Amino acid sequence: MRVKNLLDEKGYDVHSTSPDATVYDALKLMAEKEIGALVVLEGEKMVGIITERDYSRKVILKGKASKETLVLEIMTSEVSYTSPDQKVEKCLSLMTKKRFRHMPVLEGSKVVGMLSIGDIRSKI
Repeated sequence: MRVKNLLDEKGYDVHSTSPDATVYDALKLMAEKEIGALVVLEGEKMVGIITERDYSRKVILKGKASKETLVLEIMTSEVSYTSPDQKVEKCLSLMTKKRFRHMPVLEGSKVVGMLSIGDIRSKI
């Protein structure tokens, strides 16, 4: 199965935030959408990803305030991503090896989807 096939089933919704948003606002959006990560965009360009793990390790455990900390300060800038043509099994292997749970899907430089490890495991 290819990533495109999985996105055709689950949908192409991508929830995002800007690097200048507060961590609080990003967390609020994640809670509303019941998701664990947001793509960080400047315009249409992906500049990072923010996850619940980023929050727990870089805000709470360091005594920072989520209403004062910007997404830019805690986001992961070096994001592993995939293309719609990639095999789902390869994505799962990379996510397991590098220990992350969310992977943006890019077509060229445009974010067209987001995979979670749960999405993939439910199909393999």
